[in-house]
Amino acid sequence: MSATVADILEIMEALAPACLAQQWDNVGLQVGDTRWPVSVVWVALDATHEVLAQAAAAGGGLLITHHPLIFRPLKRIDLQSPQGVVIARALSAKVAVFAAHTNLDAAVGGVNDILARRLGLEDLVPLSTEGVEGCTTKATPGSGLGRVGRLPQPVELVALAALIRRRLGLEAVKVSGDPHLAVERVAVCSGSGSGLMKDFFASGAQAYVSGDLHYHDAMDAAGAGRGLIDVGHFASEFLVVETLAHELRRRMSDAGIRAEVRACAIEKDPFRLIF
Repeated sequence: MSATVADILEIMEALAPACLAQQWDNVGLQVGDTRWPVSVVWVALDATHEVLAQAAAAGGGLLITHHPLIFRPLKRIDLQSPQGVVIARALSAKVAVFAAHTNLDAAVGGVNDILARRLGLEDLVPLSTEGVEGCTTKATPGSGLGRVGRLPQPVELVALAALIRRRLGLEAVKVSGDPHLAVERVAVCSGSGSGLMKDFFASGAQAYVSGDLHYHDAMDAAGAGRGLIDVGHFASEFLVVETLAHELRRRMSDAGIRAEVRACAIEKDPFRLIF
């Protein structure tokens, strides 16, 4: 059958139930109409002007992003602002914009599971279940923010950092702690992980892998004999784009929904390393 925005959003709700989102978040339909037809579904990290322009040029009908286009309540829509440009283009091209943010972080098979498995972690459990307890009717057991897992064998912190750099295809990572610290249990949090530092300390993990970690986080971890590896916000989340696109194709095919799914390949980390 031909797809509508509503058809795809039903699949996304099964993948990442909205009730898993943190209270401060803004997930779901950001712009558009659930009745609009969809021929191409675009999956991206952010609804930037460039990403929306690509989706509009293809006449797709739906852009699914991880980060919400509208995060805080709007007081005005200024068509000269970056956000206003995207909203105007989305409406004129009839491209609906949908966000799955902390609900996709927390979902089983979501961003944190993808990150943890890319790093080779096994026996995964949530790092935190705060805010997701009320989602028991829809959420798969094991949902929650972050993950804690076990490496196949212990390694030194410096060796783990080198392994992570290679597996994420990064030029560099930031490391805090004793380079020779023996690490077997690792905590991860996609995106900005500073808010889960207390959960990391309580988890028993020797090292914590995330993005946007702060100076005082590094000092606290080093003082506690733990290690931090900061891979950056973008690198810890961008790997969800291709995986989510693949899973959407599979589920849409199983449901008999006809629409192409494309993973946006033009996004880049806004930060650059200068050597």
